[in-house]
Amino acid sequence: MVATPPRRFLFRRPSVIPGFGLTLGYALTCLSLVVLLPLAALVAKASGLGLAGIWEVARDPRVASALRLSFGVSLAAALTASVFGFVVAWVLTRYEFPGRRIVDAAVDLPFALPTAVAGIALASLYAPNGLVGAELAKVGIQAAYTPIGIFIAMVFIGLPFAVRTVQPLIAEIDKEVEEASATLGATRLMTLARVVLPPLIPAVLTGFALAFARGVGEYGSIIFIAGNLPFVSEIAPLLIVIKLSEFDYAGAAAIATIMLGISFLTLLAINLIQAWSRRRFGYV
Repeated sequence: MVATPPRRFLFRRPSVIPGFGLTLGYALTCLSLVVLLPLAALVAKASGLGLAGIWEVARDPRVASALRLSFGVSLAAALTASVFGFVVAWVLTRYEFPGRRIVDAAVDLPFALPTAVAGIALASLYAPNGLVGAELAKVGIQAAYTPIGIFIAMVFIGLPFAVRTVQPLIAEIDKEVEEASATLGATRLMTLARVVLPPLIPAVLTGFALAFARGVGEYGSIIFIAGNLPFVSEIAPLLIVIKLSEFDYAGAAAIATIMLGISFLTLLAINLIQAWSRRRFGYV
């Protein structure tokens, strides 16, 4: 009778590559130094105010307005980037057209551009006297220096995440599956809804989560186009910088901790939905 190994070894999985303990220790050490310790220091700094103090910071009208703007616009921008990112990824993967490689490379420009450069470019383009802003002004829409400008900047920085997470999976979908669906009498809409989309939902959710997280924490590309007016277009990261410039380190840490908690709960919910979609559609 084969003896059952001790439970402390059950989490190990057979691998042809040695060094499980060394690599696990290295990964945990890097994770602790780069992520966990800074976050712990942030929470420790904010804890000096106590729960009552953090709650008072959260109840401040200016802070509450900045948090609502940051998270509300980030959600809207991430949803928009996910929809348009899926369309862009589909076009780049399924169609051949002149300049496709140039368009494919342009998708990564928000990754390469310094955030300040992106912010100045967007502000110049969507300002009331800009190329696009002037046309919008004719119909009574002001994009720059309003929440609309923040939305545009967040979509700009979030679109590459939405495209790059979905694009490889679209390339892996066998066209013969779509052809089989068509031969069985399915319409194009039914094929899209029942054949194409189910395996892509986890990737779409991943792109949405990445775009949302990037939008919440973005600073450089937003402050130039936002206008930074309190209760109108002031984002939470800018308010943290203002607190730091006033040497209110505890207040800045409290706002950052509140953002950390809201972001964690939001991303946890997205991950749970992503895990459910994988079980629901059978793609694990």
